Amino acid sequence: MTMLAAGEERVAPRVEGPSSAGPAPELIEAGFGWEIADAGVLHHGLNIADFAHVLDLHHRAIISDDVARKLLSVLLEAHRTDPANFPYDPHFGEAYNSRERFFAERIGDCAGWLHAGRPRREAARVAFRLVLRRLTAELLKSGAAFAEAACLVADRHRESFMADQTYLQQAQPSTFGHYLLGFVPPALRDGERLLSALHAVNRSPGGAGCVNGSHLLADRGYLASLLGFEAVIEHTRDAMWQVDTFIDILSTGVSLLSNQSKLAEDLEIWSSQEFNYVDLAGPYTRSSVLMPQKRNPYALTIIRGGSGMLIGRLSGFLAVVKTPSARSDNLIFAYGELPRALDYAVKISNLSRGVVETLTVNEDRLWKALEAGFSQATDLAEYVMVECGIDYRSAYKIVGQAVRAASASGKRGVDIDVEGLREAARQVAGLDISLDAAKLAAALDPRQIVASRSAQGGAAPAVVADMAARFARSAFELGREASAQLAHFDEIEEQLLQRVEALVNG
Repeated sequence: MTMLAAGEERVAPRVEGPSSAGPAPELIEAGFGWEIADAGVLHHGLNIADFAHVLDLHHRAIISDDVARKLLSVLLEAHRTDPANFPYDPHFGEAYNSRERFFAERIGDCAGWLHAGRPRREAARVAFRLVLRRLTAELLKSGAAFAEAACLVADRHRESFMADQTYLQQAQPSTFGHYLLGFVPPALRDGERLLSALHAVNRSPGGAGCVNGSHLLADRGYLASLLGFEAVIEHTRDAMWQVDTFIDILSTGVSLLSNQSKLAEDLEIWSSQEFNYVDLAGPYTRSSVLMPQKRNPYALTIIRGGSGMLIGRLSGFLAVVKTPSARSDNLIFAYGELPRALDYAVKISNLSRGVVETLTVNEDRLWKALEAGFSQATDLAEYVMVECGIDYRSAYKIVGQAVRAASASGKRGVDIDVEGLREAARQVAGLDISLDAAKLAAALDPRQIVASRSAQGGAAPAVVADMAARFARSAFELGREASAQLAHFDEIEEQLLQRVEALVNG
């Protein structure tokens, strides 16, 4: 018996190893139940990840032909089972534990070989990336299609003259085509970001273990090649616990939808009776049950609300991943949330594309609103500045006074005349100015103002047509790359299944 020194207290030894007690019902409901609810999202990816792991073990002669056949046979059964019908049960733990139980019931202790060189979290990490890479490519394809559709409609309306707005106030003469095309560059930039994120997520965490891998799987590249990953994530700890790649994907999805939400909010205002600038196609509207005259722009509500929902998902994910490193809660709350968010983002982006490509633009109404206002005031001030040789601030004050006087007397911007400007100059600047009536009329003509915007990025119809064509080509290339990646993922999985079938039947 070990004697205690004077004043020394006996400390009970810490009990290590797994608990012999079953999980508390509260843990089942709040913990395992949450993870099992996401099992269907990862089901396909887990099957593909397990196929590749077994082939990797067999390739290294860690398992025999017979063991490999048994494992792959039961995995094929799981793969062919709809996730809704697979016996995922939170009473047995997370999805991996339910799968383990299912496999053991079928093939006994042979199922235990599936754990060789790999923890359960690694299987989920691989499956998660398989799911996300496909969803990222689908979102890229959808965003590119939205951009391409916007380019086509913008080109069609490059001469649909309107008063562009800031703060819902008339700003300067422009065209609907130039306005709409403004939503394309952000979509293309988000597309480039998604493409970059796709390359980042399409990297293999396989063979990383929990923090430092396994000596059983010295070469991590073979598993990566089986799954069509572009490379392995080099640092094993980073491979298992990184979150920045997922933040990047989700935040870019939020950015993509926020851009579309801005457009949707404009269109909702402009489709009102008060504006009547645009009309949504019937299939994108919803009738009021009570009020027969109402046709609500329901699709725009969904776009705006969907964007807000994704902001919430991003905020929630950021709140979770701020924990210390190597914590499961960083990702177990993301396995279902991120794929569902991205899947819904694809649906919202597809909806935005449909709204844009079927939109009716009321050109006559746009022109009447433009003609009735004073959006040519900036050009008028610049004209007065150049013609009279005075500074812009003085010209601004003169035109401001002329606009006030014309508005008060019921005149429009196009009605401002030489005498009105001369009187305004006397009142605000003490100047006697002389202007040519014909030149003034040209300076006030919205069509000529738009035609003068021939600098790069301007609203002149030829400039808009050129931008629309170039942006559309960029969008097409992004969409083609996304389609190629999706086809590659299909091909990789088909090849993997062929190898599985060959080994099982060989």
